[in-house]
Amino acid sequence: MIVGSSVRRKGTWETAADTITLDETMRHRRRMAMVSDGGIAFLLDLPEARLLMDGDAILLDDGRLVAVLAKPEPLYAVTAHGPRDLLALAWQIGNRHLPTQIEAGRLLIRRDPVIAEMLRGLGAHVDEVEAQFNPEGGAYGGTPEAHAHPHEH
Repeated sequence: MIVGSSVRRKGTWETAADTITLDETMRHRRRMAMVSDGGIAFLLDLPEARLLMDGDAILLDDGRLVAVLAKPEPLYAVTAHGPRDLLALAWQIGNRHLPTQIEAGRLLIRRDPVIAEMLRGLGAHVDEVEAQFNPEGGAYGGTPEAHAHPHEH
């Protein structure tokens, strides 16, 4: 069996043999049998679980790369009247431990009618969208790009 045991970050590779299109849940893996969009069967076997980001590539042990594509998912785009209101909504979402993608001016969350109703009751605008979902990492297991800036600690 072909094994993919390392990941090349977006921008660090040029040509892929194939692609694999996965939603956020399927992109957050450590070890799993997978099949690329073009039919390459391989075992993903990473040292630890990680979120594969759109544009990353899985390096197979035969030297080929399989590019990761983030599959658009049914989400809610949550917006508010102003920055302070959006921050209060983010707190409400975080208090419920919901995976959230934070963008300038909006939050993206998985669709859940109960949560949408709660947010609307708090004054949010909640729209259904189809988009790639890349939620923020947690304090103890953030996404690699969450700390991808040069500085000394």
